[in-house]
Order: sequence, then C-alpha cells, then structure tokens
Amino acid sequence: MKILVIGAGRWGSFIAWYLCKVGHDVSLYGREDSEKFKEIKEKRENGMIVLQDNLKLTSNLREALEADVIHVGVSAQKFRDVCKDLKDLGISDKIICLNMKGIEISTGKRLTEVAEEILDPSNKLAVWLGPGHPQEFFKGNPNCMVIDSVDFEVKDKLIKEYTSKLIRFYYGEDVIGNEIGAAYKNVIGIVAGMLDGANLTSLKGALMSRGCREVSRLIEAFGGKAITAYGLSHLGDYEATLFSKLSNNRNFGESYIRGEKFEKLAEGYYTCEAIEKIAVKMNLDLPVNHFLYEVLYKGSDPKKELDRLLNRSLKSEFY
Repeated sequence: MKILVIGAGRWGSFIAWYLCKVGHDVSLYGREDSEKFKEIKEKRENGMIVLQDNLKLTSNLREALEADVIHVGVSAQKFRDVCKDLKDLGISDKIICLNMKGIEISTGKRLTEVAEEILDPSNKLAVWLGPGHPQEFFKGNPNCMVIDSVDFEVKDKLIKEYTSKLIRFYYGEDVIGNEIGAAYKNVIGIVAGMLDGANLTSLKGALMSRGCREVSRLIEAFGGKAITAYGLSHLGDYEATLFSKLSNNRNFGESYIRGEKFEKLAEGYYTCEAIEKIAVKMNLDLPVNHFLYEVLYKGSDPKKELDRLLNRSLKSEFY
C-alpha cells in the first residue's frame, strides 16, 4: 500500500519506519519550518530510530491525495488543524488512521469525533493504540497493539497488512473505550511519575487498580465498554507509561515533583484538563484525574492533595 504519515515526531517517525519495514511504500510528512524535520532530513534519524533509504521525506501535504492510507501522529491539540488541511485538499475515500492519544480540550471530543466533524464522510477512520516505545521496537523488542474502527473491513485490512513478528495486532471492539483509555493512561502515567519523585513507588499498584476502575467509569459514561479499560490501549500500556524510563509522561511527573524542568511533550498534561472539564459537565467521580488537575492547574501542594485523595470517604472497591 501507498502510505503517508503526517507528523515527524517520535511516534510519527516510528510509524513510518515500521510500515516501511513491513514492506509498504511510505512517505513521512513534516513542515518545512520544523527544525526537527530539517534534522531528520539531514541525518535520516531522530536519536531513537534510523530511517530507511527508501522511506520518502516530504513537506508537500498533497502527497495525501495519492496515498491509500493516511496515518496521523501529531499532538492531539493540533489534530483539528490537520483535519482542516486535509479537508482543504479535498481528501476523500481514504483510510485515515490516528496514531496519537488525547482528547480535545476545547470541545471534550475524542479525536475520531473531531475527524468526523471536519472530514468528508467517505473517509474511513481507524485508531492504532497500545504499548511500546520507538527505541524498544528499533532494537527488535516485540509488543502487542490494537487497531480499532467502526468499519470491520478497515481494521481487518490494516491488521492483516501490518502484523509482523515485531508487532502482534489485536482487533479492537470498542473505539470509544480504546480512545478514552489510551488518552487517560497518560494522566495515570504523570501521577505514577509523581509517586516515583516522592519516593512513593509502592503506591503504583493501587494507582493501577484504581486508575483502571476510574477510566472504566468514564468509558461507560461515553457509551463504551467498561472492560476496554483492561485492554491493550489502557492497562496494557501501563508498563510503558507508568514504569519505563522512556515514558515522557512518567518523566514529566517525576520532574515536576522534584522541581526540575521537563521540555518534552507529555500529552497527559493536556488530557488532564480535558477530562476535568468532562467530569464537571457530566458529574463524574474521577478522583485521580482531579488530584492531578489540582496540582498542575491550581498549583496545589501534591502531598496535601494526595492526603485528601487517600482520606476520601470509604466505599466499595467496585462502586
């Protein structure tokens, strides 16, 4: 297949590298004014992976018109702009697969909802989610991931085309749950990093359990399946997000507690704000997210907020 990957960050570059590796005709799009993309074009690597010689690098978005599948791997809050650009090009009858995790702050919408709002309805949407870091994949370490779509033929096609010894793909059964779960795990990842920074790593087990229960409530509130919280897009991604030294979200949380500057993208920071707005609007009990929101956006003392979290009223484990 002919594929265009939009977004030359750490994840977009990996997606392009992987799809080229499994035998597809791949172009990676980055903006002409992006210093990061200029460096990739010059060195054909980004410090994590080395791009193949037959992987095309382009700053011409019109390449999307020739692609069979368009993958998007940009910051969640910039996705609306990408959709507008694709709409302006007249993109239609394409498979558009989203490779990022987040919820739009301004609207509270899932990213496929943003795409549905803007793009021509003839386009078919899919999401590719789950655990792994580019550095680990590049070293040859395998993992399992999930591809989901409301259109079975789309996810069946992608899974069969993309599965390899490096990534075993599973058929997703809940687009809503997978999108929310994937976005929310980044919030949990920041909190996990804060626990590490406060020398409270022993609390991570409780965080994992309560985090899954919390996100399952949010998934149900949106009309998804609660069990999806325990799948690859959320619980399955906990090792890579809550424990790995390669996790931007975990590293951000640890740096925050230690008063250190962290300049890389931690998507959970923005997802936290989006989820807090949703929780208020829908009157949902999401205490872990609220804890993080109070610390990051209200400037509350983390220890004070943790004490408040642990001293909430007693209740059944699976209320």
